[in-house]
Amino acid sequence: QVQLVESGGGSVQAGGSLRLSCAASGSIFGILHMGWFRQAPGKQRELVAGVTSGGSTNYADSVKGRFTISRDNTKNTVFLQMNSLKPEDTAVYYCRFIQGVAHYWGQGTQVTVSS
Repeated sequence: QVQLVESGGGSVQAGGSLRLSCAASGSIFGILHMGWFRQAPGKQRELVAGVTSGGSTNYADSVKGRFTISRDNTKNTVFLQMNSLKPEDTAVYYCRFIQGVAHYWGQGTQVTVSS
């Protein structure tokens, strides 16, 4: 089993920045993909950003140029640097790791952006 622990959420004013972290522990033998998702009240969970084991990244159009995903393979950790935050970025953010055919999710961390 793999456990994911997220940190770094909080409240910030529009234009501010936050950095999320998600660290994996447990039975880790090769994490293929690390990603961040978010879910706002009344909306479906959506992919925000992802990074493969080779370092290729992809982003939702709504966050391109503002968010940056990165990973530290030595620490099995993924980061999401969020700059120029907007009220519409308010959501619960979840990390997800893919290892083999298994998907593992973090517990979620709240990000609130006020105008």
